[in-house]
Amino acid sequence: MNVIHRQHHITAEGVTTSETEEVSRVGLSRALAALRIAFGVTFLWAFLDKTFALGFGTGAQYAEDGSRAGIDFMAQDAAWLNGGSPTEGFLTFGVPPDNPFHGFFTSLAGQTWVDWLFMAGLLGVGVTLLLGVGMRIGTAAGALMYAFMYAAVLPLENNPVVDDHLIGVIVMAVLAFGAAGTTWGLGRWWNRTGLVRKYPVLR
Repeated sequence: MNVIHRQHHITAEGVTTSETEEVSRVGLSRALAALRIAFGVTFLWAFLDKTFALGFGTGAQYAEDGSRAGIDFMAQDAAWLNGGSPTEGFLTFGVPPDNPFHGFFTSLAGQTWVDWLFMAGLLGVGVTLLLGVGMRIGTAAGALMYAFMYAAVLPLENNPVVDDHLIGVIVMAVLAFGAAGTTWGLGRWWNRTGLVRKYPVLR
């Protein structure tokens, strides 16, 4: 049997290397948890704003000089629950004319099944990230949504390769492989449940 001897070196400040590694591990776990929660709020807020027209992108009112003048809560044909389409504006006007997939994306604009799929994704990913459960499916869905939005805005305006959507794809991968749901979340409890042990894809 092989025995591994771990030496603890004392630094100039009197802290062992093992203590330093533990501090770094805890710091990294908390940083990943904060990143997870921030992205969870981003997804969930987008869902709420598009559903009820809360004035952050949906339902905002502006004066003639361009300043914000108020919020048209549950605005007709803006709030999803009041006849609005959460995808029509972006897919109709947000896809550049020279986008190689322009015809494909504009054909999806305003379709009911696309709206439902998009909103379900926002809600599902948001709740998953906030709670830290089902991270594999949640981050995969989030990465897919970011990837579609990345493809929809090509060619990029301010950078030839990288934009916030591509960064979102990378963040989803980091959160998935970094076990981000186990700190400041329900991930540890969730991963020990019988359901997750039987179906590891739900981790």
